Amino acid sequence: MAGLGEAMKSLAGLQIPVDALQQMQQSYLQQATELWNRSLSLPEAKPLPDRRFADLAWASNPAGAFTAQLYLLNARTLMELAEKVEGDEKTKARIRFAVQQWVDAAAPSNYLALNPEAQALALKTKGESIAKGVQQLFADIQRGHVSQTDESAFEVGRNVATTEGSVVFENELFQLIEYKPLTPQVHGRPFLLVPPCINKFYILDLQPENSLIRYAVSQGHRVFVVSWRNPDESCKAWTWDDYIEKAAIQAIRVVQEIGGSEQINTLGFCVGGTILATALGVLAARGEQPAASLTLLTTLIDFESNGILDIFIDELSVEMRENTLGPNAPQGPGLLAGKELATTFSFLRPNDLVWNYVVGNYLKGEAPPPFDLLYWNGDSTNLPGPFYCWYLRHTYLQNELKLPGKLTVCGEQLDLSKIEAPVYIYGSREDHIVPWDAAYRSTQVFSGKKRFMLGASGHIAGVINPPAKGKRSHWVGKGNTFPKKAQDWLDAATEHPGSWWTDWSTWLASHAGPKKAAPKTAGSRKYKAIEPAPGRYVKQKA
Repeated sequence: MAGLGEAMKSLAGLQIPVDALQQMQQSYLQQATELWNRSLSLPEAKPLPDRRFADLAWASNPAGAFTAQLYLLNARTLMELAEKVEGDEKTKARIRFAVQQWVDAAAPSNYLALNPEAQALALKTKGESIAKGVQQLFADIQRGHVSQTDESAFEVGRNVATTEGSVVFENELFQLIEYKPLTPQVHGRPFLLVPPCINKFYILDLQPENSLIRYAVSQGHRVFVVSWRNPDESCKAWTWDDYIEKAAIQAIRVVQEIGGSEQINTLGFCVGGTILATALGVLAARGEQPAASLTLLTTLIDFESNGILDIFIDELSVEMRENTLGPNAPQGPGLLAGKELATTFSFLRPNDLVWNYVVGNYLKGEAPPPFDLLYWNGDSTNLPGPFYCWYLRHTYLQNELKLPGKLTVCGEQLDLSKIEAPVYIYGSREDHIVPWDAAYRSTQVFSGKKRFMLGASGHIAGVINPPAKGKRSHWVGKGNTFPKKAQDWLDAATEHPGSWWTDWSTWLASHAGPKKAAPKTAGSRKYKAIEPAPGRYVKQKA
């Protein structure tokens, strides 16, 4: 969490207007006095509005109720102070983030001595809850992370990542999986999915009922998926160019050969979409247009403004990474540990992904229930330092990917507007990693036909939303125009209930070509099945 440390340091020397400070002091003293007076009158116990203090154990305990309400007052006041700090917008965002981290960590619910709910449970269980909590704390110390789910309940290939298929190609960077058809006929153009290399591909294949991979197979597509290798010390020199040339472009070539089709349909998810778009841009510079269509799910192409992640990125932070992990680091290139990435992403939503489990696991001794998505979330991956440093500098820091001719990748000047494929661009409305308006900005980069789809919920739950569940909603734009401002698009859009998958499936089928008999075996004469899906690479631990 280097960015958090920098944010805390940046508090020094900043100022708050005197009149605003005085007004807040007066308001705080007035509210604190009223709170104290109310606490002396012993009012009827009612649940407090914050879910951390919603249990009646808080409201029925005068000291607990006062502590919780004083904390909420202090939290509001600190955040108001952070809003009043004078400075540029990025500095103010860092201040808000740092203060919010401190406020969330300081909640009385996080400490046994201040948590009447945990204390009552300890009395009720005669100390058993505390004993279990200590056991779980020591187990998590050995694991090196706070458990968010029962990790023993899942095994890759047994009850997650179970869609039937075969590995038909592999090199040092990735395995290519081809899935067994579920229909007697398949579309003529094969379909390649490039998942993010942060975490693992099976977010697209958690369970049969919520598997995007299985859904695509059931719709009559011949589906191929990149399964990234989890880098170890032998991989620490891998570069961005390696991931483009030796992985994304190589996967495209193999799928073209196996499918016997000059053009294929393609999909990239998150940074997998950034990698895929870059690869197609390189091929366009070489005069090749292998994509009949391109789907980008919660993908950043234009990195102008990216929400909370922007606070971690500036010249000093990127230089620090380059000097410790980059290709020219004094001690040589290094690996960015998967656990560091996982911790950073968890602290973007600390109450939901950190303190909630600290309280449940350790203070209450409640083992977290099995949850496939959280199991995947904890199955972290390393990243090669040179790859990571290039990505930070040229996208998040300098935002050069969208600029025609600005970057040279794999020896080619990159111009993503030269990609001729129609593009389906998806964003999630509550996404805190790829804000939906950032995903929307891709509509301004690509020159071909485009369709933008906005789904409800967040970065993962918005994407993994199978139609059969009947959950959430999505927004469809008016016509085929894409104004520069995302809000203008949304103002003219119409909300529809349910999943966006059916809209995407119809769109994808229109680019998939006529159907033909499904292949009886995976691969081809040249590319024979190596092992059953999900393969070895996905099982490698960070």
